[in-house]
Amino acid sequence: MKSSRISVKNFHADDSFVGRVQKLVREEVIPYQYQVLNDALPGVEKSHAIENIRLAAKKLRVEDIGAEEFYGFIFQDSDVAKWIEAAAYALAAEPNPELEKTVDDVIALYGSSQHENGYVNSYFTIQAPEKKWTNMREAHELYCAGHMMEAAVAYYEVTGKRELLDIMSKNADCIFEEFMHHNTAAYPGHPEVELALMRLWRATGNEKYKALAKHFIDERGQEPNYFWKIEEPNRGWNVWSGSAEQDSDYTQSTLPVREQKDAVGHSVRAAYLYTGMADVARETEDADLLSACRTLWNSITKRRMYVTGGIGSTNQGEAFTVDYDLPNDPVYAETCASIALMFFAKQLLENEHRGEYADVMERAFYNTVLAGMQLDGKRFFYVNPLEVIPGVSGKAVTHRHDLPVRPQWYACACCPPNVARVVSSLGAYAYSENETAFFIDLYAGGTVVTEKGLTLTCRTEFPHYGDVRYTVSGNAETTLAFRIPAWSENTKLTVNGEELALSDITCDGYAYITRAWQDGDNVMLTLDMTARVLYASPKVAADSGKVCVQRGALVYCAEEADNGEILPLFVREDAVPEALGFEPETLGGIVPVEIDGYKAEDNGMLYSARKPKLTEKKLRLIPYYTWANRGENQMRVWLPVK
Repeated sequence: MKSSRISVKNFHADDSFVGRVQKLVREEVIPYQYQVLNDALPGVEKSHAIENIRLAAKKLRVEDIGAEEFYGFIFQDSDVAKWIEAAAYALAAEPNPELEKTVDDVIALYGSSQHENGYVNSYFTIQAPEKKWTNMREAHELYCAGHMMEAAVAYYEVTGKRELLDIMSKNADCIFEEFMHHNTAAYPGHPEVELALMRLWRATGNEKYKALAKHFIDERGQEPNYFWKIEEPNRGWNVWSGSAEQDSDYTQSTLPVREQKDAVGHSVRAAYLYTGMADVARETEDADLLSACRTLWNSITKRRMYVTGGIGSTNQGEAFTVDYDLPNDPVYAETCASIALMFFAKQLLENEHRGEYADVMERAFYNTVLAGMQLDGKRFFYVNPLEVIPGVSGKAVTHRHDLPVRPQWYACACCPPNVARVVSSLGAYAYSENETAFFIDLYAGGTVVTEKGLTLTCRTEFPHYGDVRYTVSGNAETTLAFRIPAWSENTKLTVNGEELALSDITCDGYAYITRAWQDGDNVMLTLDMTARVLYASPKVAADSGKVCVQRGALVYCAEEADNGEILPLFVREDAVPEALGFEPETLGGIVPVEIDGYKAEDNGMLYSARKPKLTEKKLRLIPYYTWANRGENQMRVWLPVK
């Protein structure tokens, strides 16, 4: 039976791990990013995103803007949209009249830049009004519109205010007219609007938006290929000089979506597209489309995903390459790509509750997504390598994208506000519900309200510890379904102190408990947090002869600050990792892991016939999401074995 995610308003985090990260986003990240969007922080990469909208509004009113021009990438509006969405979720967690007024002012400004027919985009209004809808492959008009639609729905759901929802409904009507009546063969080069239109349809009930999402999905990859045989001869302009090689795989348009077997091309575009496909499949009961989603999911998670939940292994097109090509140091693994993978996983969960979807969603969030933001919320990674050597990383021509420290901002700044909106809305990913069951998909401390009238209070220090206790308030006969993570080899589940036989109640990774729940009932889930050595498939050349360590949901890495130089280090072949005690003052609070290993002597020669001398050494490992918070450091996730 299909399910739906809960509203962000139904979950309130406590002061455990998720609550602390959400508080950081509310108190530090959102104000910081607003200053950046307004170019108010000296020495930080200029954004100009809000000023672009202001200039568009002035030009639309036929006011003189002098010599001023649009600044930044063509998709700069989307940064503002993601910031609004993050702010909306922050307001759901905690009222903030000052923040709400700031958002209202930004929305009013955005509305003043909207054309009479509903079109709204600062780049084309300022810079190229005659070229609207003429470069679907690269111009990102629908991408920007999609992000603002998501922001509109979020702000409406949290505050009840319709201004941005009405703006984007008018914009969606404009897009519907253009692409359902005039430019019917076209679809976006960068998918995103598909999933956004589905959200807008749910918020407004306007069936046109669902039809338009389905139309874009159905048209993609049809012959003749729109980008190459229809658009290309008439395009004659390039709005983004940073575009990667422009082949049909890059835009996921080589084949119609129902015929695609492998995840290809730009990884963010791909996962956004697959999310929209899964949503349309759910709502239209399209079995073939859902089957294609499952096939693409398997392509990613069985053959093209990093142990950290990163996807997109090359900087050439920020793309997937081929099966098992997962290099650790020139990796790309964009933060936005793991966020998009979370979206895809959650949408598949809403089609069919299978633990593997939530397992990957969890892996992506607690490793790559969180690694994309510094612990103080003021610096961000776009690229998430699994190995870094300062002096090579960030400098060698093959590794310039793999930075050893997080920048404060980017010219192309899609990732920082994306992290903010996902962290702030995690409750909507942690829980879902259908007519018969309430699902716990991720473990997050706090209080959640179900449609059946139950309130569940969760107490946990996950991901550092594996005890998760739920206390029930209210009375109802229903089913609670608890995900049993694949990494938890020995899991214990009790209800009011009585242990249940998991083998009797578990299906597809979820333990289903059906009963007449009473006020005060409690469920205790004890997850196995044993630190374990992981081995990659022998088909992954980059990890041959290497291991990594995972404890619970967290992948660990070795960093130079703890171990000295990382390159001479080896893990002892039979070593068993040992979790140490919780260290509240280290990297925001972590449980480090130790494992026996060796350090190889450096004889100073580039090549030598003499076997290096090995010295026994304890290796100290930290959660991957905390790396690069202590200056430039060598770092490795996968360590060679001796």
